[in-house]
Amino acid sequence: MTPTSSPALTGSSLDAERRARELAELADGAEVDVLVVGLGATGAGAALDAATRGLRVAAIDAHDLAFGTSRWSSKLIHGGLRYLAVGQLDVAHESAVERGVLMERTAPHLVRAQPFVLPLTPLVSRAQATLARAGFLAGDVLRAAARTSRSTLPAPRTLSAVETRHLAPALRSTGLRGGLLSWDGQLTDDARLVTAIARTAAAHGARILTRVRALELGGDGALVRDETTGEELRIRARTIVNAAGVWAGGLVDDVRLRPSRGTHLVLRSEDLGRLSAGLHIPIPGETNRFVLVLPQGDGRVYVGLTDEPVDGDIPDVPEVPETDIGFLLDVLGSALDVTLQRSDVVGAFAGLRPLLDTQNSDGSTADISRKHAVLTSPDAVVTVVGGKLTTYRRMAQDAVDAAVAARGLAAGPCRTASVPLVGADHPRRLAQLDVPARLVRRYGTEATAVHALGVADPELARPVVPGHPVTGAELLWAVRHEGALDEGDVLDRRTRIGLVPEDRGVAEAAAREALARAATV
Repeated sequence: MTPTSSPALTGSSLDAERRARELAELADGAEVDVLVVGLGATGAGAALDAATRGLRVAAIDAHDLAFGTSRWSSKLIHGGLRYLAVGQLDVAHESAVERGVLMERTAPHLVRAQPFVLPLTPLVSRAQATLARAGFLAGDVLRAAARTSRSTLPAPRTLSAVETRHLAPALRSTGLRGGLLSWDGQLTDDARLVTAIARTAAAHGARILTRVRALELGGDGALVRDETTGEELRIRARTIVNAAGVWAGGLVDDVRLRPSRGTHLVLRSEDLGRLSAGLHIPIPGETNRFVLVLPQGDGRVYVGLTDEPVDGDIPDVPEVPETDIGFLLDVLGSALDVTLQRSDVVGAFAGLRPLLDTQNSDGSTADISRKHAVLTSPDAVVTVVGGKLTTYRRMAQDAVDAAVAARGLAAGPCRTASVPLVGADHPRRLAQLDVPARLVRRYGTEATAVHALGVADPELARPVVPGHPVTGAELLWAVRHEGALDEGDVLDRRTRIGLVPEDRGVAEAAAREALARAATV
């Protein structure tokens, strides 16, 4: 593994004061080389890519960092096995490479190796088990081809029934023949990854501006509106990268997307017993599709996903259909020894993936390619669509390459494959930090500063919700350094307390207090 270190990046903190100052600079006529629209993973990645090439950058979002699809993922950094299975070799290899970049170079504090068990239940035929085993071995070949070390991702292997039940005691023992163990990358949290990317971009000079809505895009910049005041202004830019995800088609012409909905349930960990690994539970009657059971280490377990086409208008926050909830509970019931009712679902979320429209005759989106596309309009507006969270960095690189070419900008080569994000360091050094391991997994080297807030004020050291580990110090840090402007930013994206409505209600007072504290400093 290449030692990775991210010293304290001067200028990485985002707050309301910095936002107001930088927005005023743009309103006064300051020109940028690249204006990025959208601050999900790809947009934040494009801002970081352009800034590290020496370009002047502004990046805006109508809402907040990771407001859209980037906070609704499975929290996995996939190695591309599914794409290999359907013959998308280029997407599979790209995914494996980008997984290695995140785990070994740019974000080892946020992405760790996660074991998964595919239980060999009576619903999994021996032929299917053989195919799955071959797939996991092929995935390990992908790992090697991507030059990700064995110490980062262990080898897949076959488990006995006893070993399988040891890792996942909730599995039904009747007819269980054993299991298949594999490894992939798991994010501590997808919204935290976006926050780290955006703050790293800010440290390299990018203006990161939330609550700024793009109204019109053109060859010389964009008309935008400050959503906190209603004031409209024009941002002068030599080129624009449209990274608005499923909303990208509303800003430019001739972009055809086929949004696909992925749904996840939130369960309490005690309802599923002690899970030492995630689970791949095969969907009965389908090949190469699984429901994922993902323990989060915070008293919650996520269960997903479905992959359903979405028609009509695109909402800011997608609703979760009861049919998806019922489907996921039914699949769980096919493999688990515990009976889960609708009342056990304490939260649920859905995300819309901006897939390219390939005009599938059956209307399905399950097998639409996740390969991204970069489209350049005659007035040099570059739109990047498709793809997935794992490959955000490569998507951003290709988009900035196109923007540089469109206007002949003087820029250096892409550097982001070796630029550590805020908080990154070698895992060995992270393990030596004298602070709770949970904070290190969320903040990396900055965990010491977050922990110090609680040491200085014991009131901030206490969890804000009984049974959930997030403390008042983390809420205050979100406002002072991570650009959180309101309760939703704090509870729904900088932390994920808001995924469980009951917990969110309990934590609202603490979020208001954090905002008030930050305002008085």
